[in-house]
This record gives sequence, structure tokens and C-alpha cells, in this order.
Amino acid sequence: MEIGIDSFAASQLSSDKKKVINGAETINHLIDRIVFAEQAGLDVFGIGEHHRKEFLDSSPALILAAAASKTTKIKLTSAVTVLSADDPVRTFQDYATLDLISNGRAEMVVGRGSFIDAFPLFGYDLQDYDALFVEKLGLLLQIQNNETVTWSGKFRPALNHQAIYPRPVQKKLPIWLGVGGTPQSFARAGSLGLPLMVAIIGGETHRFRPLVDLYREAGVKAGYALDELKVGMHAFGYVAETAQQAADDAFPGLVATFENIRKERGWPPMTRSQFDHQVNPLGAYLIGDPVQVAEKILRHSEALGGISRVTFQMDALNVGQEKLLNAIALIGSEVMPLVNAALR
Repeated sequence: MEIGIDSFAASQLSSDKKKVINGAETINHLIDRIVFAEQAGLDVFGIGEHHRKEFLDSSPALILAAAASKTTKIKLTSAVTVLSADDPVRTFQDYATLDLISNGRAEMVVGRGSFIDAFPLFGYDLQDYDALFVEKLGLLLQIQNNETVTWSGKFRPALNHQAIYPRPVQKKLPIWLGVGGTPQSFARAGSLGLPLMVAIIGGETHRFRPLVDLYREAGVKAGYALDELKVGMHAFGYVAETAQQAADDAFPGLVATFENIRKERGWPPMTRSQFDHQVNPLGAYLIGDPVQVAEKILRHSEALGGISRVTFQMDALNVGQEKLLNAIALIGSEVMPLVNAALR
């Protein structure tokens, strides 16, 4: 199983937690974490895409390219690219270029995103939410498979026998489909034979099993083998030496991160009991000591019928650079060996 980190380049607090550090320091800390994750033995690092003040990841390919120049082994991926508001031609070019810089380590996770900020920013109508994604995904997959493309659609100018460069190092640039809880999205990923990345930000993981089964059923019906239909999982996660320390570190920052979002969407405040329920064995959060987190990853995998990748969303917990680096070290030195030993 591949294990890694996802980041939204969230604004970070200073070590004394009294002020938000500046954007340049936040980005450079993030690149340092990617380098450190490789040194710790992690398999993959992903950067999301948002267009909000509290996140600095509006151009994930640029951040990943900076990290590519300082690493040699770790896979570098978006998490996710908001394809509905992007131009698939330019998106492919960005990640093909990243693949060249990284010598074949680039991937994409594409999706519709959990925020709508990109739609008014780039002049798209929310009424076209699903249609935009379907059309643009279709074009992106054509470009993935063909150097020269002829295509027409509703939302971008047609392409007439148009060559698209550069081409990546990898014969086929990996494209995962990022999904939340919409059955149509799971079925779409299966029918296209795309690897699936499931964002589970709350609830109990086993409740997603019918959707993952739907993905696999759609894939098999479309002619794909089960071993081609990879499933990954993304969740809030954090590891410390003790379970109590991990929970106490993570809770305040997660509440602070959700505060603006909570107000926008009319959600009630998160309570400690709700948080603790998500930390408990059946909850989604990968928060605890190394043994607990390893056991939970295995439990999640069993609940979903087997997963091939799991990624921790940590920087939104706002625990500071030193604790994030310590968590990454614990994942590499203790969590990963426990998981891999159990799966042998």
C-alpha cells in the first residue's frame, strides 16, 4: 500500500501560535515537508487546489515543480485539480512538464472540488457544474491517450487535428478521479477505468463500501480487470507519540480551519465529542499514536474491500511545522512498516 500526505498549503501559525506566518514562509515550509517526506520513506505527496485566502495552493503544479527539483523518488500529484474550472489542454501541459522535471513522478487527481470559488473566478456558471466536469474530463483523457487530438464541445473552442505538447516521461500520465459521496462519480470512474481517490472527511468509512462496490462493478462491466481498478483514500490525519497528544494537538487547529467554512455553510460548531467520535476506531480520522493509526488504515482498507493508497491531510490541523515534521517521521518509521508487514 502506498502511504503519503496531501496538503492544501494552509496558512500556518507561528511556533507560539500567536500569529499567522507569511505566505513565503508557509510555501517554503511546505516544500521542506515534501523533501522530508521523501527522506522518511513516504510514497506520495499531493497538493490540492483552492482559491481562498486561507489556502495557498491555487497553482499546485508550481509547488510540485519546486519540490520536484529537490526530490528524486516521491510521487508528486495534485489533490485535487479542479478540472471543471481549468482548461484540460493547459492542465495536461502543466503536469506533463512536471513529469519531465521530476523524471516520471507526476500524477493528477482530478475532481470538481469541494468549494465553488473557482467558478465565478474563471467565469463559469454553477448550473453547468456537472456538465463542465464531464466534458473536460473527456477531453483530458483524449489528450492523455493521444498526441494529436480532434475534439469539439460546448465549453471550449474545438481542436482540429491539434498536437499537444509536451508529452510526459511516462507512457501514460496517471489520472485518478477524486470523489466525495456522489454515486454517479463512483460509477463514472469505474466505467472509465480510472483509479479512484475517495475523500472521507467524516462519518464511518464502511458506509462508503456500497459506493466503492458500485465503482468496481461499473469497471468490470466496462471490461476492466479488478486489479486495474485501484482505490485510494484521503482523510484528516496526524500522528504523535501518544493518542492523547495527537488528539489534543489536532482538535484546536481543525476547529479553527473549519470556522469560516462552517459559517459559510451554516454548520454547527464542531464539538470535542464529535471530533473524538471521528478519532475512534470506526471514524474517518487517521489521528492517534503509530500503532492505532496503522490499525485504522488496515481497518479502513478492509471496510472498503482493499485500498492501494492512503493519504493524510495534516496541514489543515495547524499544529505547526515542527509537529508536522515529527508526524511525517512517525508515519515513515513506524506506521508504514506496521501496515506493510500486516499486508504481506
